[in-house]
Amino acid sequence: MRRAPREIIAIAFSLWIVGVSYGAAAHGIGMAWWQVLLMACVVLAGSSEFVFVSVVAGGGLPVVGALAGLLVNLRNFSYGLSAGRFLRDDRSAYAAAHMVNDETAVYSAGHRDVTAARSAFVICGTAVVIAWPLGALTGAMVGQVIASPETLGLDAAFPALLIALALPALRDRETRWAALFGGTIALATAGFVAAGLPIVLALFGIPLGLMVTGRPRVDRSREPESVPS
Repeated sequence: MRRAPREIIAIAFSLWIVGVSYGAAAHGIGMAWWQVLLMACVVLAGSSEFVFVSVVAGGGLPVVGALAGLLVNLRNFSYGLSAGRFLRDDRSAYAAAHMVNDETAVYSAGHRDVTAARSAFVICGTAVVIAWPLGALTGAMVGQVIASPETLGLDAAFPALLIALALPALRDRETRWAALFGGTIALATAGFVAAGLPIVLALFGIPLGLMVTGRPRVDRSREPESVPS
């Protein structure tokens, strides 16, 4: 918890940088600044927004880009199942569902305590809600200056951020195997399927990892000692 402020600042800053890249790219396909900002606030899913922009930039219809973005965001279904263990079952669930994404899922996954996990999710989600639209707006406003944001390395901030967040989770044996299988699947399918699908297909690494490691061992230390008759 002592590292929480620095971690949240790092996450927000990284998302702002990636948001600048997205805003500049969206400006490049002719979107107005208010359209870029509106999409960032309503969709709030960087990968699907990048897919939409790439499809339109390649000459595709906006409807096709939107459907491709929805397909890429199928992974959020698994994130929602993970977050459902600590979120409240009331009207706040609607706002929480909007904040389900890569960052909030990874940042809250390391907390076993329900209250701590919920707090981590809300704090990280709030940072995402603020940083991503601000970055997108910044990129849209300076899009004419940053015509090719990838030349500045801005597109590398997002994967670097996720790697930094995911590293602590690799201490778990099942997670290591799932990450190994998932990464192999993503690398093997990249270039052969539509953009964004390798990430979705990588989810198959979870059942494969569980198959290798078997069922979780029962912690006998927590069982009550048997009383001799």
